[in-house]
Amino acid sequence: MENKFNHHKNHSFILQNNKVKDKNAFNRFGTFAGLLTAIATTALISACDTNQPQATTPAENNNVKTEEVASNTQQYIGKVVTIRSEPIQKLDQNSFTVSSEQFFGRDPIVVINATGQPIILPSESDQEVQVTGEVRNLVIAEVERDYNLGLQSGIYREYENRPAIIARSVALAPDPGEITQDPQQYYGKVLAVTGEVKDFQNANVFELEEDKLIGGGDLLVIRANSRTGAPTTGQGTTQGVINNGEKVAVTGVLRPFVVADLEREYKLTLTPEVRQRLEAEYRQKPVLIADQVYPSAIPD
Repeated sequence: MENKFNHHKNHSFILQNNKVKDKNAFNRFGTFAGLLTAIATTALISACDTNQPQATTPAENNNVKTEEVASNTQQYIGKVVTIRSEPIQKLDQNSFTVSSEQFFGRDPIVVINATGQPIILPSESDQEVQVTGEVRNLVIAEVERDYNLGLQSGIYREYENRPAIIARSVALAPDPGEITQDPQQYYGKVLAVTGEVKDFQNANVFELEEDKLIGGGDLLVIRANSRTGAPTTGQGTTQGVINNGEKVAVTGVLRPFVVADLEREYKLTLTPEVRQRLEAEYRQKPVLIADQVYPSAIPD
C-alpha cells in the first residue's frame, strides 16, 4: 500500500436481478426460499427474545461521491459522510489517502483513522474501502487535540488545510461475487457490501445478488444478535424496512457457515430440521453476519 495505485475510480454498485431461466433454477429457488423462511423465523424469534431495540438508518450518514467532498469541501465541513473509494497511498499506520478518476488533478483526501482499530486496507489495487467520518480541513494540531492519535506532523505537511475525513468506521467494500469467489481473504474481517436484495423473506435473512463477476455467487446475509466481544463495524445494529430487489448496504463480519459456531456465538436457535438443511446447503460457505442493513444511497 506504500505505492500509489494506477486505477482511481468509484465503482457503480447498482446490481440487476437475474431471471430464473429454467425449471431446475426455479426448483432451486423454491428450495432456497423455503429454507430462508425457516431461518428467518428462528432469527426473528431470537432477536425478539433479547428485546433488541428497533433501530433506523443512521440519519447523519450522508453517502456521497469522493470527488464531491474534494470539490465542495466547505459544504461538508463538520458533517459525517460515507464514501467508497480505492485507497491510493498509505501515509502511516493511522492514515491513508483516497482519490478517484473524477478528481482531475485535485489533491487526494486524507483519511485519519480514529476508530481505535488497526487499518485493514485491500490487498488489490482495484478494491475499495468504505469510510464513514467527519469532514474537516486538515489541521494536525486540532486532530491531535481532539483524538490524541500520536500523528507525526511532518508526514502531513503537504496535506495541511486540505480535505480530510476523521474516520469512525473503515471497512473493506468488496462486491458479493468477490466474496463468494474467494471468501478466505475476507473471513473474520469487517466488510461493507452493497447489492440488491434477493430471495428476501424478512429483514433478518436474505441474499445479496451478484451479476457482475463471472464465477461469483450471491452472498447469504443473516442479521443475528452478536455476542459480547465479537467484531463489529462500531456503528450499532440497524433494523430498517427493506424489500426484495432493493439496493442496500450491509456492514458486518464474514464467517464460514459452521452452524454450531453460529448458534453459540450469535444466539441462533434452530430446530433440528432447519439445522440439518442449513448444514447441507451452506456448510463452509460464507455468510455475512450483519450489524447494519439499510437502503443504500451511495451515488453511482
